[in-house]
Amino acid sequence: MVAVTSTARRQGVRRPGGRQALRLVVLVVIVAVVLYPLLWMVGTSVKSQQEIVSNIGLLPQRFTPGNYTEGWSNFDLSFGRFFLNSAMVSLLTVVGNAVSCLLAAYAFARLRFRLRGIWFAVMIGTLLLPGHVLIVPQYILFRSLGLVGGDWPYLPLLIPQFLATEAFFVFLMVQFMRGIPRELDEAAKIDGASPYGTFRHVILPLSRPALVTTAIFSFIWTWNDFFRQLVFLSNLEDYTVPVALTLFIDSTGQSAVGPMFAMSVLSLLPVFLFFLAFQRMLVEGINTSGLKG
Repeated sequence: MVAVTSTARRQGVRRPGGRQALRLVVLVVIVAVVLYPLLWMVGTSVKSQQEIVSNIGLLPQRFTPGNYTEGWSNFDLSFGRFFLNSAMVSLLTVVGNAVSCLLAAYAFARLRFRLRGIWFAVMIGTLLLPGHVLIVPQYILFRSLGLVGGDWPYLPLLIPQFLATEAFFVFLMVQFMRGIPRELDEAAKIDGASPYGTFRHVILPLSRPALVTTAIFSFIWTWNDFFRQLVFLSNLEDYTVPVALTLFIDSTGQSAVGPMFAMSVLSLLPVFLFFLAFQRMLVEGINTSGLKG
């Protein structure tokens, strides 16, 4: 009996170790599969044009750092101009989404008005529409208003963000605000606070996790956006990074693949640094804003 017990104990000790080792191996394999395209792009960014075609491995046979300097000054404008354009559009989008979606969510979550449920259902229904379907009527609308190709070409990209058109973020904030006790609103009302005062002193400070989540996703999605920016931006000096990367591909066969990969690597740095700086806030925001299972 003692021998059986000791054997069972040894097996009980070994099994968790085996499971942990198996779990570690699976995680390493998953990380390797996920990171392989990124590592391949970094390795390709320092390969020569001929080696890119012949060598599909991760490591270059001949280190070619000149791709970065060539890609940075490959056009009449410095590639830094495209970075500034992307940063401006992304930051203004973050401000627009954070302000407009927060106000719309406060109205749906806390205020009482006619047809509130119907309007909320219509807003949720817009999530079912792909963005490529909406881009055509948006382009016709902004073109009829004279905003496409004007003195400020970024208006078609920014105006919708200040009008709470991102239903996903509105829904996220509504779910978060519904978790805030209504007793706080009633206490503020007893103290003489108006709906604006309740929003300013009660809802806004408590909605910080949802705001951070909205800001991070807005920045990442806008920085990586290609289709909408390609449709509305027509001048070279107005291009953002995703659109400018297509300029390296020439239909005549003079494609600069090495510089393109080099600038692609640099284009990932702002997103990586932004995510790294707000990683803890992002996790807290997701855990407290209605996205958890």
